[in-house]
Amino acid sequence: MADLKDFAEQLVNLSVKDVNELADILKEEYGIEPAAAAVAVAGPAAGGGEAADEQTEFDVILTAAGGSKLAVVKLVKELTGLGLKEAKGIVDSAPAAVKEGVSKDEAEGLKKSLEEAGAEVELK
Repeated sequence: MADLKDFAEQLVNLSVKDVNELADILKEEYGIEPAAAAVAVAGPAAGGGEAADEQTEFDVILTAAGGSKLAVVKLVKELTGLGLKEAKGIVDSAPAAVKEGVSKDEAEGLKKSLEEAGAEVELK
């Protein structure tokens, strides 16, 4: 039982990059689609906490790059401080988190900037 709790804690603490790598491994080696894996990984974290009155931290999720992919990659690079390859990886693997745990104002600003560049974005 302790091993399962440790495993669950490791899943909950995965970074976006690690979740993407896990999804790739599950798809390539086991034939499990990444969308199902992302829901399985995100499920316990979403349902495990106590309900808050008002959400204070938001995740900015890039759902699609839109027609101007290059502009979106450049903007993601600029907004996150990542390298070009990492920013392109986020855009290519959409839906993917651009930034996690940011304030409402920052999240809305990021969303507006990305949408102006042609991307489709949602806040969670």
